[in-house]
Amino acid sequence: MKIKPDVPSIKHDIVAANGIEIHVARAGTPGAPSLVLLHGWPEFWYVWHKMVPLLADSYDLIIPDLRGFGDTEKPYEGKSDQNGAPILADDLEALSDALGLNRFGLVSHDVGSFVAQAFARQAPERLSGLFFFNCVHSGVGRRWLEPEHLAEIWYQSFHQKHWAAQLIGSSREACRIYFANMLAHWAHDPAAFEDDLDHWVENFMKPGNLQGGFNWYVSANAGRIAMMKGELPKLPKIDVPAYVYWGRHDPVLKAEWADNIDETFTDVTVEIAENAGHFVHYETPGAAAERVHNFFRPRATA
Repeated sequence: MKIKPDVPSIKHDIVAANGIEIHVARAGTPGAPSLVLLHGWPEFWYVWHKMVPLLADSYDLIIPDLRGFGDTEKPYEGKSDQNGAPILADDLEALSDALGLNRFGLVSHDVGSFVAQAFARQAPERLSGLFFFNCVHSGVGRRWLEPEHLAEIWYQSFHQKHWAAQLIGSSREACRIYFANMLAHWAHDPAAFEDDLDHWVENFMKPGNLQGGFNWYVSANAGRIAMMKGELPKLPKIDVPAYVYWGRHDPVLKAEWADNIDETFTDVTVEIAENAGHFVHYETPGAAAERVHNFFRPRATA
């Protein structure tokens, strides 16, 4: 199966897990400690490609497309609420079983941060550590609704409209305009994604990929509203050691929201990435890979 864009150092496979076929990009050193990298929105496996050569000598890198995204099977048509964190965490557990990963490190961003936290609560014994590029956590609470932040989260409601995917996918140019704006606004350097924008457009123009990604927002809406109201159920803290590398200039997930992240994790270190926005792993891959390696090197086990 040929999957574009092509990165010679990365091999691709389709793995049956949890009732669907999951696309997995894989690179690195077989037999080395395993790291699973979970993307966010608007992303797919390719967002990690700059970090791959920087970690490949030390780790076995497993990079799946989440359910609803990229080249992973979409088991539903149209709008669906079956794409939330619990289901995606079950996908991850089934995928790790299928790949024979008994224990691994988990690196995540954005949507992936929700999945990582859900997985850490259901299978903490399987994780050597949690590394987050920016991290949505329950302590954000009502700050989602601060007046100056409302203009930044409009898309989360827009994505729930039954016609949203049809509108953005009405032409390649419409898709390009939408993602060019999103990527430029969320990155610290507005030109950060210019060389790769065509790959983003190609990915999201594939059948089902716009709605598949939008279904994350459909599925997460009840929890998002509960967080805004301060009504999220109190969950036990996550005991898996965690590290957060948070982009200073992220307009959507604000770095100052790390102030009470210790309410979610018992053992967490937060560092600010001064030269990055929302996409720390893509914008500053060298610094990002260095932090990932320094965190997992003493923890990882083959």
